[in-house]
Amino acid sequence: MICIRNEEERDYHIVEEVTRKAFYNMYMPGCVEHYLVHIMRGHEDFIPELDFVAELDGRIIGNIMYTKSKLVDEKGEVKSILTFGPVSILPEYQRQGYGKMLMEHSFNRARELGYEVIIIFGSPANYVGRGFKSCRKYNVCVETGKYPAAMMVKELVTKALDIRKWTYYDSPVMAVSEEEAKQYDDRLEKMEKRQQPSQEEFYILSHSFIE
Repeated sequence: MICIRNEEERDYHIVEEVTRKAFYNMYMPGCVEHYLVHIMRGHEDFIPELDFVAELDGRIIGNIMYTKSKLVDEKGEVKSILTFGPVSILPEYQRQGYGKMLMEHSFNRARELGYEVIIIFGSPANYVGRGFKSCRKYNVCVETGKYPAAMMVKELVTKALDIRKWTYYDSPVMAVSEEEAKQYDDRLEKMEKRQQPSQEEFYILSHSFIE
């Protein structure tokens, strides 16, 4: 039996463990995502109403968390939007639809709260099936004016974005210090740091842009 509910304070340690196991060695030897979860909850951009855990038979196996972010057009008009991440599923439960359930549940709640747009960075293969499209199709760029291949947009409300050029700005909490994350990780139960192919795949994708 799967249950999706809001995270509670008693879940904090377990959720950080789930996140750590889900991301360890995926994008780098070790990971920073569990530290991001740790500091995100105390940030002003964190949205508790969109902080969910997935329980399977009473065990937390996944979570998703959101922060506020924004789009700014060329005239300086600001549009408040959402960013989620990390979204984590324990390795032994990945590719079984639980991440999809978490995302769809959170999308519905975000609409109820009045949000219209979500922007994320990740592998398109993981998200286009959930309605995300290239940022280039919505004329959404980063501060350099470029369109990252890993940046994707989902309209929760049809035609929430128009043909204007928008620049994306995420929450400052997303600028995680790798050194601080390492210090935090070093205090936890030891896990082996390894090099693996997914890290090179991530490097290529994160340094690719769409013309």
